Amino acid sequence: MYDYSNFDADFVHSRVAEFRGQVERRLDGSLTEDEFKPLRLMNGLYLQLHAYMLRIAVPYGTLKSRQMRQLAYIADTWDKGYGHFTTRQNIQFNWPKLKDVPDILEALADVEMHAIQTSGNCIRNVTADHFAGAAADEIEDPRPTAELIRQWSTDHPEFAYLPRKFKVAVTGSPNDRAVTKAHDIGLRMVRNEAGEPGYEVVIGGGLGRTPMIGKVVRDFLPKADLLAYLEAILQVYNLSGRRDNKYKARIKILVHETGLEELREQIEANFERQSRLLPDVDPAIVARIEASFAEPEWDTREAPAPVLEAGLKSFVDTNVTAHKQPNYAIVSVSIKPIGGTPGDATSAQMRALADLAEKYSHDELRISHEQNVILPHVHRADIPAVYAALREAGLATANIGLVSDIIACPGMDYCALATARSIPIAQQISEVFSDLDAQRDIGPLKIKISGCINACGHHHVGHIGILGLDRAGVENYQITLGGDGTETATIGERTGHGFAYDEIVPAVERLIETYLEIRETAEETFLQTYRRTGADPFKTALYGEENKANAA
Repeated sequence: MYDYSNFDADFVHSRVAEFRGQVERRLDGSLTEDEFKPLRLMNGLYLQLHAYMLRIAVPYGTLKSRQMRQLAYIADTWDKGYGHFTTRQNIQFNWPKLKDVPDILEALADVEMHAIQTSGNCIRNVTADHFAGAAADEIEDPRPTAELIRQWSTDHPEFAYLPRKFKVAVTGSPNDRAVTKAHDIGLRMVRNEAGEPGYEVVIGGGLGRTPMIGKVVRDFLPKADLLAYLEAILQVYNLSGRRDNKYKARIKILVHETGLEELREQIEANFERQSRLLPDVDPAIVARIEASFAEPEWDTREAPAPVLEAGLKSFVDTNVTAHKQPNYAIVSVSIKPIGGTPGDATSAQMRALADLAEKYSHDELRISHEQNVILPHVHRADIPAVYAALREAGLATANIGLVSDIIACPGMDYCALATARSIPIAQQISEVFSDLDAQRDIGPLKIKISGCINACGHHHVGHIGILGLDRAGVENYQITLGGDGTETATIGERTGHGFAYDEIVPAVERLIETYLEIRETAEETFLQTYRRTGADPFKTALYGEENKANAA
């Protein structure tokens, strides 16, 4: 894992000192809210419905145990004893007082963390596959690439005021667990015919009010050319991206309006210039970053033959994934207990996770874009002990990838942009399908819920997507079907008119009942069934045979 250099530490602490002065001037009235707003956003501080919200970066979702403990300390000292993990591998605290924020940032800096570029029209927190460095299907660990991009983009003077926020995701596996095709730039590690590693480069993906799947702009980019090519893309976007309309300012709109071929020509021409002007990345810097992600010293003891009681067997079946080391496993910890708030973890749970990481996972934790926490390196012999500790902490729900493993944004309970509630809908669906055996019978099913058009809950790429909107002062929930955030990414199709607050959960029940009735085998997933049959039987379930044609 990456450790700060003295330069990094000095930089982050100096930013804290700078922001402390800005907060003091806001509190004594020297700065108006209009003057203060861009300064607080540069430090991840939002003003939400009820209070300030501080968004903290977890670069590529990777944490050490001491960092997780510090987040627990912040939750107890300056918030309400919990934090919220987000779909961009950040953590948010929803109740900090403005006067305390500099102290929170100081506490973060003490453990090599910060909130820089978690807001604003800049390159945001770089995300990555949450199984990075552990997955059995990986070409290379994508985290050194993500760290290189993080260092390049942090406080990059040319890209501090882009037309709009800019998101980059990296995966090292052919199985996309980072939703790369829904990012402004998605990087997927591939090998060329000579077996050399490089990147497939995707641009123009994004969700929000105009969802689009990204397009491949380069089939293969050598690793050495990465930063020059990113510079080329960002410069073209910075010059040509729209600034007259924030809703049409993302690079996806530029790709759509300009056309991929013309934009590719501009990027390649710019890249030619950049590669002559920019020095290559110092190999010593790359080597230092890669050394920070050296594999841990693996425990070579063989795992004993498993003796699994029923609860543990279910947990292993759903929450445990193959590791590249045969005696190890990846353990996904669900932050979605039945009836709970997706992504919320208490300070006690954070400390329990930190203890488990330290004792059983080579001191590593990951935050997934699906709002869960990963223990990436657990020896198979230790899984029973890990499961027992998770049960004690209320973290052993065996529902990863199932119907109650729901992504949901904070919605109107917290967010100033939201127009409908998300959390209660997720809780109700979770409770309706509380029987874990029934969930396993339903099989893999991703439900994603957003409380407004900005789509922080990724509803467009949910197998069942739910979008909450305001209709004449009343919450109304639209359904999309068939979305997919993986390597076969697809934007879900809207089924028709929306449903009232008290109608949406029964509507979801009807969708799932229909799936169970029409699937060809128990192994055919919801998404496979939808792709085979199309929307027709599901629309009938939602609106009735007579009304489905008029549902839109």
